[in-house]
Amino acid sequence: MAIQIGKYNFDGPHGHTSALHAQSGVYVILGKSGGNTWAIVDIGESQSIRERIDNHDRKPDWQRQGHRELAAAALYVPEQQRMLIERELRTHYNPPCGDR
Repeated sequence: MAIQIGKYNFDGPHGHTSALHAQSGVYVILGKSGGNTWAIVDIGESQSIRERIDNHDRKPDWQRQGHRELAAAALYVPEQQRMLIERELRTHYNPPCGDR
């Protein structure tokens, strides 16, 4: 399963972190309120995407956004790339959670 976010093809969306790999990359937290359209809730990067999402300090913020469903998408890339891609996507989408 894949979802296009910006110019990148992310793996997901996945409703459970067990579907994510413990690898370096960029993650996008997605929320669905109604219909089939996903909204971007948060964007981040980590050395281990699965572990970061499982233990994320902003989880309560994601849940407060009012979406009936939350999921994660992942783009597995090395450290230098992940930081640049995260910055690019945050600037473009300005998600409601996280640093702006």
